[in-house]
Amino acid sequence: MTIAQTVDIGPLKVGGGHPHFLIAGPCVIENEKMAIETAASIAEIAKELGIPYIFKSSYDKANRTSISSFRGLGQAQGLAILKKVQEEVKVPVLTDVHDRQEIPYAAEVVDVLQIPAFLCRQTDLLIAAAKTGRVVNVKKGQFLSPQEMGNIIKKLEDSGTTNILLTERGTSFGYNNLVVDMRALPIMRRLGYPVVFDATHSVQLPGGGGTRSSGQREFVAPLARAAAAAGCDGFFMEVHSDPDSAPSDGPNMVRLSELKPLLIQLLRICRASDEGDVR
Repeated sequence: MTIAQTVDIGPLKVGGGHPHFLIAGPCVIENEKMAIETAASIAEIAKELGIPYIFKSSYDKANRTSISSFRGLGQAQGLAILKKVQEEVKVPVLTDVHDRQEIPYAAEVVDVLQIPAFLCRQTDLLIAAAKTGRVVNVKKGQFLSPQEMGNIIKKLEDSGTTNILLTERGTSFGYNNLVVDMRALPIMRRLGYPVVFDATHSVQLPGGGGTRSSGQREFVAPLARAAAAAGCDGFFMEVHSDPDSAPSDGPNMVRLSELKPLLIQLLRICRASDEGDVR
């Protein structure tokens, strides 16, 4: 199995044969208390299981289905909350960026800048993110083959960074549906950088609710288990204490109460896969 190069995320080392890592948190920052409490709860689970952990939440969801959808708290307030998560929970943080003008402000706070799947080919956005020196996590577009991520890597490398993560989040399959080709994980891993499986966006039904996206939370676990067997370096999951009341991506988020048993399963499969003895 291809071993990706090591990438440093704050005090953590990912890829390069280091332990499988977790990127997790609510889809969007709803308020400070909820963000800190969720980050602390996941961090406690990750510590118990020996999983390096990065908190994820977005201060702005610029690609919501409807103009009336909740987008988040905005850049200034959202970044202030992410800074508090760093300081109080002592974990690295990740957030989406959608426009190159916001990147310098986000890079002052976050450890990982995430390029959304819809924007993964936006050259100026990639260049601006690369030049900050922060880790850049690129979601593979729903419209791209895994091989095409090599072109995105070249844009980032030529712009001065090798602090790169690649994330699989499903491929468009007809209208309002995604499928996951597990071959994408080893294919992208051969490109030399750590590969993450996004278990929650992969079960999203984009625009499936008419004015919002829907999702099939019941398939998060089986797809994550398949990804663990296929081989990846980390897992991305949006996690919420009460997904059914969440203002964004509720139908595909993992319940916080169900996270630990799922991670235990995944770690067992990862260990077997690394030993070449999955059964």
